[in-house]
Amino acid sequence: MSNQAPSDFVARVTAAAAAVRTVLQPTPLQFNAFLSDRHGANIHLKREDLIPVRSYKLRGAFNFFRKTVSEAGPDATFACASAGNHAQGFAYACKHFGVSGTVFMPVTRPQQKIQKTRVFGGEHVEIELEGDIFDQCYAAAMDFAAETGARFVPPFDHGDIIEGQATVALELLEQAGQSVDVLIIPVGGDGLAAGVTQVIRALSPKTRILYVEPQGAPSLRQSLESKERVRLDRVDNFVDGAAVAQIGELNFGVLKDLDPNSVLLIKEDSLCETIIEMLNIEGIVLEPAGALEIDALRYRDPDELKGKTVVCLTSGGNFDFERLPEVKERALRASGRNKYYILRLPQRPGALREFLDLLGPDDDIARFEYLKKSARNFGSILIGVESPDSANFAVLNEKMDAAGFQFQDITDDDLVASFIV
Repeated sequence: MSNQAPSDFVARVTAAAAAVRTVLQPTPLQFNAFLSDRHGANIHLKREDLIPVRSYKLRGAFNFFRKTVSEAGPDATFACASAGNHAQGFAYACKHFGVSGTVFMPVTRPQQKIQKTRVFGGEHVEIELEGDIFDQCYAAAMDFAAETGARFVPPFDHGDIIEGQATVALELLEQAGQSVDVLIIPVGGDGLAAGVTQVIRALSPKTRILYVEPQGAPSLRQSLESKERVRLDRVDNFVDGAAVAQIGELNFGVLKDLDPNSVLLIKEDSLCETIIEMLNIEGIVLEPAGALEIDALRYRDPDELKGKTVVCLTSGGNFDFERLPEVKERALRASGRNKYYILRLPQRPGALREFLDLLGPDDDIARFEYLKKSARNFGSILIGVESPDSANFAVLNEKMDAAGFQFQDITDDDLVASFIV
């Protein structure tokens, strides 16, 4: 695909966009006053989270199906593997074209995503839960397609998928009505980045594109640094819409000449601050992958954005609210307003009161739990403290030292915290 003439690719995307509009109105390009005031820029959000399946993934799936059904006929059957968003786009397309499909999803997927897939596909879709992780699920779907003759619909590494995802770039350029100085997009597999990049290069070459990956899944960044596709040994699945072990082959062919510094890595805990902030202040529900590009604004040089027109492509809003307590916890930790300590407390009357007296007037106990009695005269306590100002913890630490309390801050110790927090 990377060897195609730019005009040829844009023509294909234009045809895909015309077809997509028969079922999908252009998603809004919204000016965001809150973010614009904060960063001194004209910041707009391209709201792909408002698509019926709450993700841009419908674009690629629809484009794949319209071509394949036209060639193979309505009796063709289909299969896919997905952690959630691709499955919903796949199911929607199956129902629209009146064809049968089988969706393979990991057993560990939230029921919310499984149920939504059933709703969009109806009687046209069967759901098979296979494996604990996506790679196992993907292998099962490939085996099924080989055995049954079903057409496998890749989540990102296919020309028709890339063309479909690229339709969002045509939309935002039409809607902008002016030059876009900076476009920020999330990266996963990545059909979106490959498609959007080709359209922007052809139609708006002065637009600078920034790509954003979760720190726990830097597939594109590491591949660019190595100058070849890299398969990650370990992936943090928190940002499930963008956490892949290896970027697609076709997609990397388009992106391989990028400067690695154009790919920003975002800490998962930091991302949670943005998810909570956009929910509380703007009333916008974003999944982790859909918040990546907004969170990236905080880490750019203010002079780089000042006075410029910036578009953040909010890629999805399939947020499972059962995850909200974890997201809030991680957001507080990232902001430094939450700390966890293991405290050795003397086993005598008044010892706990002495510790509580060290807390500031605005500090709050969020967790208190005896872990064990480490000696006859001492006990180990897990204690969580929240404070409106991260600077208050330095004061608390000094007070505990001066009072002779033995303590360990385990907030940033992921291994210890994963067991007891």
